[in-house]
Amino acid sequence: MNQWMLYYLKLRNGLSLPGLEDEEGQSLAEYGLILALVAVVAIAAVTTLGSTISDYLNQVAAGFGS
Repeated sequence: MNQWMLYYLKLRNGLSLPGLEDEEGQSLAEYGLILALVAVVAIAAVTTLGSTISDYLNQVAAGFGS
């Protein structure tokens, strides 16, 4: 069989040609990686700044109490 006949059979059977694949799953994986990166940055920021923010909020709360 020649190459065109193989392409025809792939298309007829519902398979896609190289370069024309559906990229929906790939973009979903990329969004997942971005979400994971944002989560890691948020956790690192809270861990690093957590005590500083806590001290500041305690000072603000003390200011309202007096």
